[in-house]
Amino acid sequence: MATSEAASISPVHSAPAPTDIFLMTHTFETGGSERQFAIVAKNLSREKFQVHVGCIRREGPFVTGFEDAPEFQLGGSLVGLTSLRTRLDLARHLRSNHVQLAHAFEFYTNLTLIPAARLAGVPVVIGSHRQIGDLMSAAHFRAQLMMLHWCDSVVCNSQAAADRLVDAGLSKEKTVVIGNALIDEVFAPSTPALPPKSGVLRVGMVARMNAHYKNHAGFLRIAARIREQMPNVEFVLAGDGPLRPEIEREAQKLGLGDSIIFLGDRRDIPAVNASLDVAVLTSDSESLSNVILEAMAAGKPVVAYRGGGNPELIDTERGTLVSPGNETEFADAVLCLLMAQGLREQQGHNARAFVQERFGIDRVRLRFENLYQELLAKKTRRSATA
Repeated sequence: MATSEAASISPVHSAPAPTDIFLMTHTFETGGSERQFAIVAKNLSREKFQVHVGCIRREGPFVTGFEDAPEFQLGGSLVGLTSLRTRLDLARHLRSNHVQLAHAFEFYTNLTLIPAARLAGVPVVIGSHRQIGDLMSAAHFRAQLMMLHWCDSVVCNSQAAADRLVDAGLSKEKTVVIGNALIDEVFAPSTPALPPKSGVLRVGMVARMNAHYKNHAGFLRIAARIREQMPNVEFVLAGDGPLRPEIEREAQKLGLGDSIIFLGDRRDIPAVNASLDVAVLTSDSESLSNVILEAMAAGKPVVAYRGGGNPELIDTERGTLVSPGNETEFADAVLCLLMAQGLREQQGHNARAFVQERFGIDRVRLRFENLYQELLAKKTRRSATA
């Protein structure tokens, strides 16, 4: 008997439509939070998610690819009339785009997006805490903590940052630690920004010159100590900002002269790291440092102060941690590496393998996608049983 055409056709199961999600950053400047926002927003699966983005101010070098991101400006105040109207506008924007999950990436967007998303009835709301909290005023920390209580989850980029929130009263179950993502380019071989010099070793730091906690002054004092014992060392600073004239004057006062190189603001950080023999970070406060991660990805041993999230990255196999504020110990640790090529190479090799396994973009992207899908599924189950 002939089989009908209709009966012979197998049913077609179309793939589920991507879920509308909204990610928000303050600006597109060169800070760590802004960089991670750009990486995550560009790399999430478009099959799983329809990614909408927004910002408070659409400015900075990471704006490429986000030129159409809508702005939700606060008018210079978190509590003024303009900021309140902005939250209402943002809530309308979320509703009109049928957003199911909203994720704020730093302090200002925590205080802007979280209440707007709750007002709009967005099912899943996520905040972020990407610093330890010691650089915030007590009032700002309390205001952010209040907002984070309204979230379904809070993404921290280090365990140290998560512990700080839990110690302050946030539920441990709400915190999720997802480290910073490293794109594939930082692992690729790179031509050094500074050509090698015979008999010359280089110690360098990448840091914006916009805040004293980055401790460029400490870097310079350490450099002067090292130079007393090893005159054939050059010191490299990559970064720029309003404090640069002050830092340059201090370098001259310490007699560093031609031994210190100011590279200014650089987009080619792999090339900068390729120029170094030892990477350092003298910052007084870090959660999970992109500077350390990128130096390790370049196969460089790192010396940094013991604090914040630094111990989550550095151990004796991958570099050296120094007692906070001990510049003599810091200089000695760098000198030890400069005088031992084999140790530098072994620690650099270990460092690269460590971050490649734990912080590569594919691994971190999957962590975010799994978190988003788990929270959405949980909220769907709750709605179904309500």
